[in-house]
Amino acid sequence: MKILCQSAEIEKDMQDLVNLFYNEEDCPFSVEHAFSQDGEKFQSKIYIGSGDKRKEYTKDFVVSQNLSDLLKKSLIKRNFKNHLYEVLSLESKKSLPWGSLTGVRPTKFARDLVERGEIKPHLISEVLVRDYHVSSEKAKLVVQILKNQKCIIKNDNLIDLFINIPICPSRCNYCSFISNELWIVKDKVETYLDCVLKELEAVKKVIADKCYIVRTIYIGGGTPTVLTAEQLDRLLSQINYPVSEFTVECGRADTITREKLEVLKKYGVSRISINPQTFCETTLKRIGRKTTNKQVMEAYMLAMEYDFVVNMDIIAGLTEERLGIFKRTINTLLELYPHNITVHTLSVKNAAQIRGEEVKYKNDVPKMVDFAEKTLMENGYKPYYLYRQKHQVGGLENVGYYRDDNVCIFNIDSMEDTSSVIAIGAGAISKRVFNLENRIERQPNCKFICDYIDRIDEMIEKKIKFFS
Repeated sequence: MKILCQSAEIEKDMQDLVNLFYNEEDCPFSVEHAFSQDGEKFQSKIYIGSGDKRKEYTKDFVVSQNLSDLLKKSLIKRNFKNHLYEVLSLESKKSLPWGSLTGVRPTKFARDLVERGEIKPHLISEVLVRDYHVSSEKAKLVVQILKNQKCIIKNDNLIDLFINIPICPSRCNYCSFISNELWIVKDKVETYLDCVLKELEAVKKVIADKCYIVRTIYIGGGTPTVLTAEQLDRLLSQINYPVSEFTVECGRADTITREKLEVLKKYGVSRISINPQTFCETTLKRIGRKTTNKQVMEAYMLAMEYDFVVNMDIIAGLTEERLGIFKRTINTLLELYPHNITVHTLSVKNAAQIRGEEVKYKNDVPKMVDFAEKTLMENGYKPYYLYRQKHQVGGLENVGYYRDDNVCIFNIDSMEDTSSVIAIGAGAISKRVFNLENRIERQPNCKFICDYIDRIDEMIEKKIKFFS
């Protein structure tokens, strides 16, 4: 069901809100939004249904004309969204954990409110609950995360370096990333690596010319450790920045070997991810993730030998998993006691093989997320970054937890938009953050490996121009 909006500027946000309440095929009525303005006074009108059953809901609000144009637009949109949320909540007889917030970065939203002087820091939770219908639990989570983000530094000379290896041994059915199975692109891996190194050389010159200070390096994907030890050595040997944090996503335990970890250690990698997603092997088979618990355990113990900071990802809401299975996954993680744990909520996107109707126990998912938060925090973990995605089960979120000050700086920089990113490789998106101007610009590379290889010179030219 598509919402009809008088204003094209807010249509997307309003539609996103409708989609959180109803699947397109499940919405029992049509929704239309209109408004009128008289100076500082606005009236929002929402029409539900059609014909004799059409209902009209109105709400009045005031937006001062003394504010900047940007802030006025923001406040008007917020009021419209809040009105729509209140109507949909009334009609559906349900509430959403994040209320009328539809963006991917609730913590950034709250931080911006404070930095613009709209609210005092100690009022964040109260304002989120009162003005945006956020649940008290999620509002408290936002406050906790903001307190734990001690490493944020807003300096336009600081930059993060990201390198994308969009290749995996096989494709999991929930995955929506543009990632290639190794057997399909095996004959292109060396050429792709050639192009990545060519782009890296150009980026080095940009960094030197602009006097950037590289704060963190993050090699993601995909599964970067799908590369051979020799290929990893070839890549890492060309990166020689003294950074606060150097992360490589290992992800799939079946790609991790002692030889590869020795290469990572040789070039100063400090942090890796080993992602079980679940410790239920029946689920692993269902989702097409061709790893075993034994492989995960062995990979983790091997990583401990080399003294890496280790993150482990899990997903709440995987196909046919009930709360009890998820609890066992959490308890297994606690036995391992990794430095970081990221709890994802399943997001069912069009690019994934799985569909929403295959998630059988949606009502269990909020309980899973609540159990993870409570149990992890009871065992010494603290939440430090959060983001949301479209089509997440229950309208929930992804949360990263840390222990013993082992936060991932890159994750915070990315989610809070506090640092520029020079991004290399197919599907990588560079970002320039102008903190003083409160402005962000983005520049994507080609999404697909073949296009990236064919157009590498164009990508480099655009990259140089973007950062000039």
